[in-house]
Amino acid sequence: MDYVTSARLLGASHFRIIFIHILPNIFPILLSSIIIGFNNAVLAEAGLSYLGIGIQPPDASLGRMLSEAQSFLFTIPWYAVFPGLMIVLMVLGFSMMSEGLNN
Repeated sequence: MDYVTSARLLGASHFRIIFIHILPNIFPILLSSIIIGFNNAVLAEAGLSYLGIGIQPPDASLGRMLSEAQSFLFTIPWYAVFPGLMIVLMVLGFSMMSEGLNN
């Protein structure tokens, strides 16, 4: 980019170019990428645990909670509603936070 070239011509060090000129310009994109990656990780973990190949039983997982709640779906539906709602709210919350920080 032109601002990097002009900073080099002015004699700025590599450290200054990276942290003063480049990092502030890529920060919103970097933050969005990190949060999208986190959302993908949450959904992948929940999906794998739902199938039984994710986190194993001594540890808690929202996907396993959904899987175990299937047998109680018609008698106690909130066993499935609350873990599913938490997954949706977590992913939606981090997505909204990403959008709010970008503006």
